[in-house]
Amino acid sequence: MLRVSQLNSYYGRVQALRDVSLEVPDGGAVGVLGPNGAGKSTLLHSISGLVKPRSGSIRYADRELAGASPHAIVKAGIAQVPEGRRIFTQLSVLENLQMGAFTRSGDRIQQDLDGVFAMFPALAEKRSQLGGELSGGQQQMLAIGRALMAKPSLLLLDEPSLGLSPLMVEQLGEAIANIRKQSGVSILLIEQNVGLALEMVNDVYVMQAGHVVLTGSAKAISLDEIRRAYLGQSAATPQSQ
Repeated sequence: MLRVSQLNSYYGRVQALRDVSLEVPDGGAVGVLGPNGAGKSTLLHSISGLVKPRSGSIRYADRELAGASPHAIVKAGIAQVPEGRRIFTQLSVLENLQMGAFTRSGDRIQQDLDGVFAMFPALAEKRSQLGGELSGGQQQMLAIGRALMAKPSLLLLDEPSLGLSPLMVEQLGEAIANIRKQSGVSILLIEQNVGLALEMVNDVYVMQAGHVVLTGSAKAISLDEIRRAYLGQSAATPQSQ
């Protein structure tokens, strides 16, 4: 479904991505791991059109999207859940979700709203409450629900567990698994919680200093390999994840 090839992106004169290539198969889930500053968020921003790549290819469903506008990329079927949620704090839960459907028209929008509320009952109970009054976990649910209202076939998730309690992280993992099962949406996940990421995805890419340094199946890759690539540690120096 998504094929990124030899992607190079910059912030001014600073190169953030160096010949990055990855694939997300139709219906699959892929995780991107790496330390802060590795280029993970820049990768998602490049795919979603927020950063214009200097060179390389982003092909999605046989369409070239490198350099396309964010609006066109959402209409093509890619929606991003940004790091830090970025909900509209002064809009209600319902209004936030409606904003997610800004590229759409038709009577199925209400049906999809009902589907989001069924998936996240806590949001249904607070549909008239301002987004800024929700807990961190509820705001993350809202950010995911807002992205789903765009009816994507590929969902980009940037650090969804950041700042959440262990219980909420568990619930979030279950929700993302249900999204894949119920709608067949493909997932490209950036996550610092290595254990959570390995549970949720099929394949893993590890980034360091703007380029991919390790790839593998989530089932076959070892934590020692990830430590060496991600943390630059010896396999004999384990740390808790």
